[in-house]
Amino acid sequence: ATSEALGVDPSADRWLCCLPLSHIAGLAVVLRALTLEVPLVVHDRFDAAAVMGEAAEGATLTSVVPTALARIDPSVFRRIIVGGSAAPEHLPDNCVMSYGMTETGSAVVFDGRALPGVELRVLDGEIQVRGEMLLRCYRDGTDPRTADGWFPTDDAGSIDHGLLTVQGRRGDLIITGGENVWPGPVETLLGHLDAVAEVAVVGRDDPEWGQVVTAVVVPADPAAPPSLEQLRDAVRAELPAFCAPRRLELRGALPRTSLGKVERRSL
Repeated sequence: ATSEALGVDPSADRWLCCLPLSHIAGLAVVLRALTLEVPLVVHDRFDAAAVMGEAAEGATLTSVVPTALARIDPSVFRRIIVGGSAAPEHLPDNCVMSYGMTETGSAVVFDGRALPGVELRVLDGEIQVRGEMLLRCYRDGTDPRTADGWFPTDDAGSIDHGLLTVQGRRGDLIITGGENVWPGPVETLLGHLDAVAEVAVVGRDDPEWGQVVTAVVVPADPAAPPSLEQLRDAVRAELPAFCAPRRLELRGALPRTSLGKVERRSL
């Protein structure tokens, strides 16, 4: 279904896998190539220069996380699958935003639409998935599916006219003074500031507010980091005031997984 959605042509296309094969996203690239006998090149890690070089040598398809997408020229590929974290604010036309996980055997949603054979629902704010592609059980024999076959993803989202919107991991939600704040929109705004190289927004425990919105920032210039008030002004100009960070933490780098996603639990 994925290859059909991408319009893969085995005689003209070539896959580039630049994601770890220990993750489902990387393994899925290999399986897609083998299934349709599409030529495949595998890199042991993401390197922007190497990825661009592979495109010059004829690679037409690849799969990356948003962080990696920002480090290459997407136009050199015919199609790119993007996933693993929130969508970039401006997604190039040749890119497809995907949603999936190990338990679903890779991506099952492209640009908000479920692939054929995939059912979606949102129950009590949680995205749930059903279909033949789901795992049967974990290694310890535990079956995470409900009695009628639905897999609870622990992701929050909504469905409007069949279009899925993923808000994030339910554990990432910040509840401050009774208000719900999702990190994604705040991170997008702060990421536009010239003084900010990288940013992650998390909730820190607070006796008064329950949690406070905290911006963990890698400054573009360590000698001239942004101030908390600058961050608050940027957020308050576009979002409700309760979304504005109340704390600022400066870091030299953000911890990331081997896929390039921010490791929030390590912040």
